[in-house]
Amino acid sequence: APFTPCRALSSPGRETRQAGPQDPSPSYEDIDNNPINALFMELFRRKVVENVGFDSPLEGYPGLMEVTKVLNTRFKTSDEVKAVSKRVLVSLFPSWLPPAFRAMFARPFPEFSLAMNAVVTALACQWLMGRTTLNEVEVVDERAKDGEGGAGTRLVPGVKVERCRYLEESGCASVCMNSCKFPTQDFFREDMGLPVTLEPNYEDFSCQFVFGKAAPAPEDDEACNTPCFNQCTFKKPARPAGKKAAGADDANLCPGRTLP
Repeated sequence: APFTPCRALSSPGRETRQAGPQDPSPSYEDIDNNPINALFMELFRRKVVENVGFDSPLEGYPGLMEVTKVLNTRFKTSDEVKAVSKRVLVSLFPSWLPPAFRAMFARPFPEFSLAMNAVVTALACQWLMGRTTLNEVEVVDERAKDGEGGAGTRLVPGVKVERCRYLEESGCASVCMNSCKFPTQDFFREDMGLPVTLEPNYEDFSCQFVFGKAAPAPEDDEACNTPCFNQCTFKKPARPAGKKAAGADDANLCPGRTLP
């Protein structure tokens, strides 16, 4: 089977884990009532609907999560989910903007570009992820040397998601990775010309955006080394391409793996 992020799924006999905080979710009423956030959510939802061919009768965030669930179950492999998710991200911007940004900002002013994108992410994405704060993150810098001749470190811009609403509502590590983490990293690298790594924490559902840190390969990414969550609502592994078990329910498939 091709590599997929979720190494253990919530089907009978498979390993699962307790994940996330145990206290009730915080209120997002102030975020949802912000008209700018509502506009961003509506735009994002419309683009997802265009790509998956499904819309939910529910309004607001519950409706968005229903649409997202279809995004993560309609396609046969995690690579397809990641590709469609990235296509959604690209479609949110005018076609001329990413190449213009690469040429005018990312290449000549990389440090400024990293900081600017951190600020925009913190301000413009709370409707999806919940409350965020700007911070700085220490990363390894191969260009610098420490006192013993090894690689040094430097501080880069970061965004700390305090408790990711998207991860908590989906309850699935594969949804986090296939429709958020990997597509976002690919979008920043390939379209905006900036290295970015997302580091989700499955203990408290926080997430650290690290602007200026190249994302590791999936097989080397610690975020991929997790069993599926106890609360995952996708109870069965995704079916093999071209096959469907008798009575299988497409809305009840964990998107983390394609069977051999």
